[in-house]
Amino acid sequence: MFFLDIELQSGTDFDLLEQAGEISFEVIFTTAFEQYAIKAVKFSSLDYLLKPIDVEELQSAVKKLHQNGTTRDYKQQIKTLIENLKQQPKLNKICLSPALGFEFINVSEIIYCHANGSYTSFVLKNGSNFIVSKHLKEYENLLTEQLFMRVHNSFLINLKEVKKFIKADGGYIIMSNNDSVSISRGKKDGFLTAMQLLVN
Repeated sequence: MFFLDIELQSGTDFDLLEQAGEISFEVIFTTAFEQYAIKAVKFSSLDYLLKPIDVEELQSAVKKLHQNGTTRDYKQQIKTLIENLKQQPKLNKICLSPALGFEFINVSEIIYCHANGSYTSFVLKNGSNFIVSKHLKEYENLLTEQLFMRVHNSFLINLKEVKKFIKADGGYIIMSNNDSVSISRGKKDGFLTAMQLLVN
């Protein structure tokens, strides 16, 4: 197991990982900064620790690393991280962790996310649906810069997958798969502005 600082004098530890080729070790990233690299780490469902490092958080990260997934999953997580970093500032792939393992999903394949208590459901273009045990807020923070918008307490949508907006019955959104999505009254103006910017 390696602890790698995201900020190295000669570059970043992501450069080091890419040069290492076949990854045969586990990594926990450390940093003193919340920035793009941290978002990329989160997209890959990998662990990081903010400095100064808290002992309990360190113990939790090490325990989680040993418990979660398989060697194959872990190598794919690292691969996803490196691919995303090459595409910065746009993150193209996200690692989801439903009950039975990991799913590596292209962000462009997500139509919308739906909150269900402390769980979030991802609805994809191919008709599949993944449920993960994380709050929608966490994905809102990750995906807002990828042209996703929280239009309701229960819905985070991919603006590129909006089919139409219906004004009747208080207003609602039809997505590309014909699902109806609720929109909060306070979100309508922001949503319509975002859509106008997207199509222009």
